[in-house]
Formats: sequence, structure tokens, C-alpha cells
Amino acid sequence: MFRVPLLVATGLLIAFGLGIASTIYALNATIGFGAIKLGAWEAFPNAQTADADPYARAHRAKAGKLLYGSAEGLTFTAMVDDRGDRLRGSCSYRITGQTPPARNWTLYVARFDGRYLSPNSDRPGSTNSWTVLRNPDTSFEIVVSREAQSGNWLALPSRGTFSLALTLLDTPTAGSSGLIDLTMPRIEKIGCDNA
Repeated sequence: MFRVPLLVATGLLIAFGLGIASTIYALNATIGFGAIKLGAWEAFPNAQTADADPYARAHRAKAGKLLYGSAEGLTFTAMVDDRGDRLRGSCSYRITGQTPPARNWTLYVARFDGRYLSPNSDRPGSTNSWTVLRNPDTSFEIVVSREAQSGNWLALPSRGTFSLALTLLDTPTAGSSGLIDLTMPRIEKIGCDNA
């Protein structure tokens, strides 16, 4: 007597559950289409414009992130170093070079989903174009490590995986079609706790 309604209810529960789970997976898997990869860095220039695809719009809305205009800003994310190894909190990294032209830029340690990963107490988890110490040729060197370093240093709060987020603000790079010719800072692993 209750067999058919129970089977229908079970089927609907499974269908709705799989539909919701696949939608959440699709939103977390990628920011959208049209990725540009420069070394270890990846950006989605159309993700924050009026031409953004539905996945990019949903991803931005879910994350609660500000939308920049096409030439206002562009965020590059690195989840691997230049050799292609995943960034891990148990290792130390050196970021060297220069950023593409921008009025300002920020660099911070982030979780896999791009949210700021706050280190403990007074340890610096971010830097920007105004506070970074530069070499005479205007290049910079930033060490990302759990242990304190002299010079430019970003602290890692844990041993898990992390990503780096470099946001270029007020940059011609965001509206440029010649994005592929740009050079990004290099990310080099300089040691690990277990090595």
C-alpha cells in the first residue's frame, strides 16, 4: 500500500540530492571558461565582466566577491609552483620577478577556494605594491614560509595546501588581448620540512 509512494519519494530525494550535489561541484570546480595560464598563474579575464558565462556569475555570487570592470582589475591565482607541484604549507617558496603593469597590486595567501588564509597573530599573510621591498631593478623577492624570514615574507598558518592570489588593480592587462605575452613572478620551491 505504501510501497509506490515510498519508491516515488525515494526517487525524488535521490534526484534532487544528485542535482544539488552536481551543481555545487560544478560551481566549486571552476570559475568559468576562458582561462589564461601564464606559468603557475591562472586568471579568468571575462569572469567579472558583463560577458561572463553563467558559471562564472554563479561562482562570483556564491563567493560574495566584488566584480571589477574590464580594465579595473584582474586576479591571478597560483595553486602550483613553476614545476607544477601543488603548493603545500610544509614547504617554503620564493616568489621573484615583477608583476605586469598595474597602478597597484596585492598578493595574499589563500585557501583552495580563494578566500584569505589568515596566519596567527602578527604574522603577515599579504603584501602589496606599496609595502614590498624592491631590488634596484624594481624586481622583488618574497619568501612564503611558516618560519620568519628577513625581507619580504608571507606567513603560512598551517601544513595543508594553499594558493596564492595576485590581484592587479587599475591595469591595462585586464582589458588587453595581448595577455599571453606578459611575464608573471616565478614561484620556486626552496625547501620542505620533511626533506
